[in-house]
Amino acid sequence: MRFRIVVTIAAFFGILGSPVFPIATVSAQQPSRNETLISAAREIMEASRYAALVTVTESGTPRARMMDPFEPDSQFVVWMGTNRASRKVTDLLRDPRVLVYYHDPGGAGYVSIEGTARLVDDPVEKDRRWKEEWAGFYPDRAATYLLIAITPVRMEVLNYRLGVMGDSITWEVPAVEFQ
Repeated sequence: MRFRIVVTIAAFFGILGSPVFPIATVSAQQPSRNETLISAAREIMEASRYAALVTVTESGTPRARMMDPFEPDSQFVVWMGTNRASRKVTDLLRDPRVLVYYHDPGGAGYVSIEGTARLVDDPVEKDRRWKEEWAGFYPDRAATYLLIAITPVRMEVLNYRLGVMGDSITWEVPAVEFQ
């Protein structure tokens, strides 16, 4: 999987002081730049117990709800569990575009992932991705428990503790585009 880091020209020319990331397409020659953003994002995602999942309603209105996601996998796919009768499932069947938002519990940073969701009803996958504390929400787990797999398209990362910051003038946040 290839990633591209998007950063402003101001950061490249040092208007912010020392540049955080140069403008470049990350390739085999520059894996550390990409890994810095990915690592900063993972730190926040792992520290956040919950994340907000935003779907699009039939009328086009965004709808957010608190979720208890699994840590992203090696391809940065985010997995979540839900009830198959929920409104989010209805929203996702109509429009799979989503946003997942993680707030840094230790600071003012965040991770925002734009992606495409798919519903997964595979029993093996559902057994792999289960949290025992969810048992009360799914009395008939086989019939009601469903997975959501969110494949990232774009991710913004702001992690002040690690020096991953937005542009001081435009506030544009460093981003990874998944290809």
